[in-house]
Amino acid sequence: MRNVILMGTAIAAVALASVIWLARPVAAGFAACDTRVNNTHAKLLECVTLAGVREHQAAFQAIADANGGTRAAGTPGYDASVAYVVERMTAAGYNVTLNEFPFVYVALPTLLQTAPIQANYETGAFTGSGYGNAAAAVTAVDVNLTPPRASTSGCEAADFAGFPAGNIALLQRGTCAFAVKALNAQAAGASAVIIFNQGDTPARESLIIGTLAPSTANIPVVGASFADGAALAQPGSQASIALDPPQNITQVNVIAESKDGDPNNVIMAGGHLDSVQRGPGINDNGSGSAALLEVAEQMAKVKPRNKVRFAWWGAEEAGLVGSTAYVNGLGQAEQARITLYLNFDMVGSPNHVFFIYDGDNSDNVGAGPGPGGSAQIEKTFEYFFNSVGQPFKGTDFSGRSDYGPFIAVGIPSGGLFTGAEGIKTAAEAAIWGGTAGQQYDPCYHLACDTYANNNDVALDVNSDAIGFTVLQYAMNTSDINGQRGKGNFPPVAPPYVDPDVPAQ
Repeated sequence: MRNVILMGTAIAAVALASVIWLARPVAAGFAACDTRVNNTHAKLLECVTLAGVREHQAAFQAIADANGGTRAAGTPGYDASVAYVVERMTAAGYNVTLNEFPFVYVALPTLLQTAPIQANYETGAFTGSGYGNAAAAVTAVDVNLTPPRASTSGCEAADFAGFPAGNIALLQRGTCAFAVKALNAQAAGASAVIIFNQGDTPARESLIIGTLAPSTANIPVVGASFADGAALAQPGSQASIALDPPQNITQVNVIAESKDGDPNNVIMAGGHLDSVQRGPGINDNGSGSAALLEVAEQMAKVKPRNKVRFAWWGAEEAGLVGSTAYVNGLGQAEQARITLYLNFDMVGSPNHVFFIYDGDNSDNVGAGPGPGGSAQIEKTFEYFFNSVGQPFKGTDFSGRSDYGPFIAVGIPSGGLFTGAEGIKTAAEAAIWGGTAGQQYDPCYHLACDTYANNNDVALDVNSDAIGFTVLQYAMNTSDINGQRGKGNFPPVAPPYVDPDVPAQ
């Protein structure tokens, strides 16, 4: 892993990839925001606007639209997202570096039905699958499409008696392990395997992707939903499957650091820049990425007492790969210079709750408290939400986002979250509105996570909370490490009135 400092032609090369956005105006705000130094909370929060954040999200949507609907690590959409952030942060005057890390890119497989109908089905590779391409007739093996759809499809070698070698085996979930089904098909001469969901309960209707572990196959093994499996089972069915092998490539995190501030007292704020492969990721995590961009741009003229380091992480969706490589690549002395880390991943969920990471474990759920100082970070966020009259709720450090590697080495951490695939309770709906019984983000990890997948109030309030907390710690970390700073909490007297949010 190494850092690439963007200088001269390196900046030009990166900026060239984002030329479509170079003419975009600076984030929307009051005219004074373009020239003044936003070194107080009142000034900064006036200039951190919903319109400015949404401008960046619109740019991420345009990038996805131009690159197959995704901004996933390892794709051109991610490269263009990196170029956009680099161009904006360089123009704002930050010291920008690309922090490289090795990454194993696995492309999504494709599953096309070519006869008697033509259709492109959502699919995924089973863990332990082989790789390659197959285009052949589809042979359904002992499937049962009639309710209650009890299935032993592919569980016995005898199921494959007379199977035409080279055909694609269509198997139904049920009774035995996926590996048994796949390896029986492979032994019968199948060129590929499709395992579709059983369809015997509502929970077994959607796309199924499982594992063959500890076994492995030599041929592609992909999944399908029950409905798609039924379509593939019709007489005369033919299909095409493509599953490329993993590629060892290099990816980057974007690091933008203030030119001023104590280099031995670094405060970091970050969020992941990549989306999943199945969608543009405009809430997950175009929301956190865009809010960080807006805050950083509006703080660009501030001379902080402490060094401020913004990070846009790569390959979070593949298992926190970028942030883990970054933290592990720092020596102990460099880790010790990082006083705290703030994480912002999904801060505009449509069916939102205002979650604050539970630094002191006062909610007594899950992993326990964060490293010493995390409780103080939580209290800083709580101060802001109390000042604007917004209820909030604790959420556990579950290890699912980029704070994980920082906590692992003892760096105090905190952050904000508005919910993903979790289900909103009736009690939460009574406090924050929205719909009980639905996901906080109904488009989580789906193609519908677009620019429209957003709650303006949640995104605006959280963007202000990010700006408030980053500026606070940029000037004063005395509650974390006892270092002398500039003042304590400023007089933001409740109720603070945000000009972006209409009265409720």
